[in-house]
Amino acid sequence: MGRIIAVVNQKGGVGKTTTAVNLTAALTDLGLKVLLCDFDPQANATSGMGLDKRKVKHTVYDVIIGRTETEKAIVSTKYGDVLPASADLAGATVELIGENGRERKLGEALESVKRAYDLIFIDCPPSLEMLTLNGLCAADGILVPVQCEYFALEGLSDLMGTLRTVKRKLNPKLEIFGVALTMFDGRTNFSTQVAQEVRRHFPGKVLSAVVPRNIRLAEAPSHGIPVTAYDKHSRGAKAYKAMAEEIKAKL
Repeated sequence: MGRIIAVVNQKGGVGKTTTAVNLTAALTDLGLKVLLCDFDPQANATSGMGLDKRKVKHTVYDVIIGRTETEKAIVSTKYGDVLPASADLAGATVELIGENGRERKLGEALESVKRAYDLIFIDCPPSLEMLTLNGLCAADGILVPVQCEYFALEGLSDLMGTLRTVKRKLNPKLEIFGVALTMFDGRTNFSTQVAQEVRRHFPGKVLSAVVPRNIRLAEAPSHGIPVTAYDKHSRGAKAYKAMAEEIKAKL
């Protein structure tokens, strides 16, 4: 049965979607059966996996409002399977307000397919609201991308508070699966200091592989492919491959 990992950080611009997309691709290359559930209305993970978000027939929004079955919405790509998103997802929070168990809609949607996968990533939106709460309730663990920059730890206390509340009240199995250091600049002492600080805050949880600042990582989404396909020899691709091997070992 597939392990469900929510990729979450309410701070934007930390490499959350980049991490979800490239780990999906790298783990698929390692022979795992991986599903990437795009649960962000911006649908960047959908396009990052090579899909045109304007042309997908069904999305995760259609699934959680009961318009279609999960299996029918999943799209297979050479980089892994995708449960795509669209801008319609932004309205789901309002539409679900009056429903019982609204925070469990995504978990119910994934229940029917998780046996088919080794790992399911949920790319959550950069905020702590209903969509992210659904991701946390559906997940076995969270993967937190943290950029090696000045405001790296800002807001993480809020995220950890939310994690504790969800674990206590809604999802007792929820744990920190790992913390991924992103946007590391080896030319500065500051990046090293931030990395050390993050490791101090999350002892034993920070993945060894560190993702550097890399132009190829920035370019790959504009081509609609993961960096592992765009330039497999780039530093960014090598970092995500190493991180994928580490995650496979943890599984």
